[in-house]
Amino acid sequence: QVQLVESGGGLVQHGGSLRLSCAASGRTFSGYVMGWFRQAPEKEREFVGVISRSGGTTLYADSVKGRFTIYRDNTKNTVYLQMNNLNPEDTAVYYCAADRGPLLHRVTHEYDYWGQGTQVTVSS
Repeated sequence: QVQLVESGGGLVQHGGSLRLSCAASGRTFSGYVMGWFRQAPEKEREFVGVISRSGGTTLYADSVKGRFTIYRDNTKNTVYLQMNNLNPEDTAVYYCAADRGPLLHRVTHEYDYWGQGTQVTVSS
């Protein structure tokens, strides 16, 4: 069992930056592939990015590539989502998720554990 808690969301202006954190407790954090997803009102949850167990490999959705960066600190059991150059279309609840891996998945049903989400709102 893995418990995930996201933090760092908030209100930011168009063009601004935020860093989300996802702290994990429970079993060995480094044994999990970690993904970030988001869900805007009345839309399906969508893939944002994913990072391998070691942190050496990342994949991103085209919509965030070049603006968002995922990294992890296995000594702190935490994965981060650095979001730069935010725009109103990035407004959503952001979720982190854990998968036993080793493949890097882009779909929600491959992930075993989810956090409660943190709201990100980007004003125009």
